[in-house]
Amino acid sequence: MSDKHVKLSLKRRSLLQGLAAAGLNALNPISAAATEVFHFNSRTIPSSGARLPVIGMGSWITLDVGNNIAARNRSRAVVQQFFDMGGALIDSSPMYGSAQAVIGYCLEQIENSQSLFSATKIWIPGRERGIYQMEQSRKLWGVDRFDLLLVHNMVDWRSHLATLLDWKDSGRLAYTGITTSHGRRHRDMATVIREQPFDFVQFTYNIMDREAEQRLLPLAAEHGKAVIINRPFQGGALFHRVASMPLPDWAGDIDCTNWAQFFLKFIVSHPAVTCAIPATSRVDHMQENMGALTGPLPDQAMRTEMTAYFERVT
Repeated sequence: MSDKHVKLSLKRRSLLQGLAAAGLNALNPISAAATEVFHFNSRTIPSSGARLPVIGMGSWITLDVGNNIAARNRSRAVVQQFFDMGGALIDSSPMYGSAQAVIGYCLEQIENSQSLFSATKIWIPGRERGIYQMEQSRKLWGVDRFDLLLVHNMVDWRSHLATLLDWKDSGRLAYTGITTSHGRRHRDMATVIREQPFDFVQFTYNIMDREAEQRLLPLAAEHGKAVIINRPFQGGALFHRVASMPLPDWAGDIDCTNWAQFFLKFIVSHPAVTCAIPATSRVDHMQENMGALTGPLPDQAMRTEMTAYFERVT
């Protein structure tokens, strides 16, 4: 970690500990005061007015390391780096193998996780089975309650929505959500966005797969949904496409020093996007990803230039 990030982490840790002690961090993992002090790029959750850092952390494949203690400790270092650099939202699912158990292990071991915004999913048909799965996930994470529970890939969402709303009303949950991925079921997701009371929606969007710009992102903005973006690197495919290509000189204008930051800043600069959730098993890659949390974001003119450059070099 650079000296700049070490100093930032120490200052941020002190501030967050103070906020937590004052009870100011319950709904808002990074308060408005914190984002102003540290200039984190953050977005408002429409249903509450709380703010989230625009870069979160996914766990598909990368944290599915089983009980191997050496692998778990490598994961712990990655999660520690995430929080050290301003992270909050960690996303997982029961379908991600041992990822939830590994997250629980990491949270138990690391420091300064007060900003955690815990997000996992229901991935099973049936209301009662869904409730059981939600409770098991909570135990695996080791949290008192989740900030966000999402119906994974729209599986039996009508059954689960009633449970989520009941948990939210009773204070057992802060936010409800629903997901799709790999660019699938956009028509069904559009209907849900228009008609159902989910707080969050999650779907795929990146510089190569921009279909969501046509319908889902405008609808989410219109209907007051927070948006989490999955597959921001197309499962790593974007890096393969630019493997031997240099960043454009003007990438420095938005403080991009690597392709990860270029791809992430393109995503989170869309005004409808709340948070992107790249996944990694490496500390150095986490540092690159979290670099997109600070510095200027591209305006619409630069976003157009970014897509044109990407298409030219690939």
